[in-house]
Amino acid sequence: MKNYIMKQIADSAATKQAILENEALLDTIEAVAKACVEVYRHGKKTILAGNGGSAADAQHIAAELVGRYGFDRPSIPSLALTTDTSNLTAIGNDYGYDKVFSRQLEGMAQEGDLFIGISTSGNSQNIINAFESAADRGVTTVALVGRDGGKMAAMADFAIIIPSNATPRIQESHILIGHILCDIIEKELFGGGVA
Repeated sequence: MKNYIMKQIADSAATKQAILENEALLDTIEAVAKACVEVYRHGKKTILAGNGGSAADAQHIAAELVGRYGFDRPSIPSLALTTDTSNLTAIGNDYGYDKVFSRQLEGMAQEGDLFIGISTSGNSQNIINAFESAADRGVTTVALVGRDGGKMAAMADFAIIIPSNATPRIQESHILIGHILCDIIEKELFGGGVA
């Protein structure tokens, strides 16, 4: 069993090493970080959504921004569309589950905001619909995906595609990317920037 545990850790490390060695992917992560910082410098917000584990990641990232990530500073506006059960169940019941995020964006997204859709497959229909709503409102879109990027990668302004086909490895890397974004946003806005 110990060897199996070690293999899981090694597989996770190998996925992160593949990210580290992918110059184009690193450039995209940097571009997304800069876009997030500009969103906040213009008084706008980030909005996130995903399903299942990706919903938890959306909530986690939003909480790091609204609360704190590395140090005490003013709250940074971020919203996870996965947290309001009344919205989710009402929209799901009245319009269908495919509309649970797009309908919320219709009411809450403003031009200049940034939407991060999280999906391991890149083919979550409710996130695809959310991208369409975001585009209609002048909202920048980021696909945080895995595998081949799916349909979401082609729709988004930015696509961060984790080089893995394994859902656990993709999710572990998604939260790594989320933490990197939170760290850069916080330091650029309130901590003197990053080198």
